[in-house]
Amino acid sequence: MATLGQIIFWSVINITIILAGAIVLIIGFGISGKHSITVTTFTSAGNIGEDGILSCTFEPDIKFNDIVIQWLKEGIMGLVHEFKAGRDDLSHQHEMFRGRTSVFADQVIVGNASLRLKNVQLTDAGTYQCYIITSKGKGNANLEYKTGAFSMPEINVDYNDSSESLRCEAPRWFPQPTVAWASQVDHGANFSEVSNTSFELNSENVTMKVVSVLYNVTINNTYSCMIENNIAKATGDIKVTDSEIKRRSQLQLLNSKASMGVSFFFAVCWTLLPISTYLMLK
Repeated sequence: MATLGQIIFWSVINITIILAGAIVLIIGFGISGKHSITVTTFTSAGNIGEDGILSCTFEPDIKFNDIVIQWLKEGIMGLVHEFKAGRDDLSHQHEMFRGRTSVFADQVIVGNASLRLKNVQLTDAGTYQCYIITSKGKGNANLEYKTGAFSMPEINVDYNDSSESLRCEAPRWFPQPTVAWASQVDHGANFSEVSNTSFELNSENVTMKVVSVLYNVTINNTYSCMIENNIAKATGDIKVTDSEIKRRSQLQLLNSKASMGVSFFFAVCWTLLPISTYLMLK
């Protein structure tokens, strides 16, 4: 049976543990208020051979020279890009990104940490992290970057003696897309039996030219050629009348979404861990 002294001793220990936990939480919230900032990224896609943008924003800070921007890529040793003290610092940049990256230096002060990536390559795909340090604190967020090829389709009319057909062409796509036709008049119609689609590999042996022909079309009807892969969807519309031809094209990147990160939880966890370990050892 425990003595009164033991009961008092363990009561004091329990009260101490409770107070220590409360203090840690208070410190954690205090740290989060002073040493965490919100960073937001937007999942995006890069078009092979062209310039791309990896989007990242953070809470603005008027102390420009205190702002540090680091871009990292999962599986890559070294940095993708670093900006600090008002200028680029590429001393730790990985060689695969050399000469290909830049930030919008004149927009950093307003919270734009987006990265411009020149001459996008297929191997640039992956998980990136936008890591920010300011006088207010630190924060980071991840970004999934996809790479491929996508382009606007162009539709033209092929005239022959027996009937008219439409030719839909798009110069660069990768991975290989699906192609479908639709019409404004024939809703839900399946045009696969009256169309023919081919894919021709381009000179760099990665991207492909898409050509799809729709046969036996009628005038005064709007036809749509839809090209889609896991990165983008492009649609070309054409309407042929007795007096004119109207065209319209649009391109949509798929699966674009925002990701937000803040360092508060990490601050609390790292504050709790040493104290919890100490109490367990006691």
